[in-house]
Amino acid sequence: MDEKQESWFPHLLGFVLPVATIIGIYMGGYWAFTGFVYAIFIGPVFDIMSPKISPSRSEPNPFVWNSLLVMHALFMYAAIAILCWRANIDGFNIPVLMGALSVGVVSGISGIINAHEAGHRKKGSYLWRLSRINLFLVLYEHFTTEHNNSHHRNYATVKDAASAPRGIGLWAHLVRTIPLQYISAWRTHANKGRIGLKNPILHGLIIQIGILSVVAVYSVDAMFAFLVQAGIAIFLLEFVNYLQHYGLRREVRERHTVMHSWEFRGVWSRWTLLELPLHPAHHLKSSKPLWDLRAQEGSPQLPFGYYVCLWLAVIPPLWKRVMGKRLDSIASD
Repeated sequence: MDEKQESWFPHLLGFVLPVATIIGIYMGGYWAFTGFVYAIFIGPVFDIMSPKISPSRSEPNPFVWNSLLVMHALFMYAAIAILCWRANIDGFNIPVLMGALSVGVVSGISGIINAHEAGHRKKGSYLWRLSRINLFLVLYEHFTTEHNNSHHRNYATVKDAASAPRGIGLWAHLVRTIPLQYISAWRTHANKGRIGLKNPILHGLIIQIGILSVVAVYSVDAMFAFLVQAGIAIFLLEFVNYLQHYGLRREVRERHTVMHSWEFRGVWSRWTLLELPLHPAHHLKSSKPLWDLRAQEGSPQLPFGYYVCLWLAVIPPLWKRVMGKRLDSIASD
């Protein structure tokens, strides 16, 4: 497998989205839709055009890479703040709704993907705490509990609500996975004796209600915009969960391998999504930071990058047709 030496520099492309979003909302009007158009409509074009490269890095500087995570979080906070400011000025009109959609994509990438990476760092570290803030601001605080304690143990099995079996569409998966993951996170703490009012998931829910209340006191219109951005971010997270293990199954006690996660090596998805598409490597050792992730020989490959796959997934018959052929090809090997 050929590998190419890469630096951290191309990952700066990931900041084009939050910068465009912030500027667009500040300008007002339909400029607020800039971030959403860039990510959802232009991003897939770059995804298709980008080469597939297996990265290799010699002596990466952790400080620089961790600084990227901090910068993503700060851009997310700025995007949410300017969205609430604009909603307070203009009311919850169509341009503000478009701005909320744009910020939702920022929150899904600079917020939740970032929180996924930082949530695997040492508990109590500054990056781990940063991940908690990110998740509070999209009203999905329980994600780290569910992801770290249940998903990584049970992924690609019937016990994991985040892993989609073959044949289920994205919309049906969302209806199923969101409540089941919340229940699973609650049970994770309950099984450790933290039941009822002592359950940290309840504490997180109370904090999130508090955040929403503070935004509402500032402006009811801002609260509506805040809810939209959080909803889009959650949707993007669960789309990624759906994508990463769709149709790949193992028995509950079967050893997990690179064959139980989808991989994609296209540089646009990799560079703008914090190396998330190198997912088999992440599941082999979840504590590995993003700069240490490598392409895995023999892992199943997605037909397209994450940006293109989003368009396929929102049309379930098309998604099932494309991925069915890919799964059949894996089964016949």
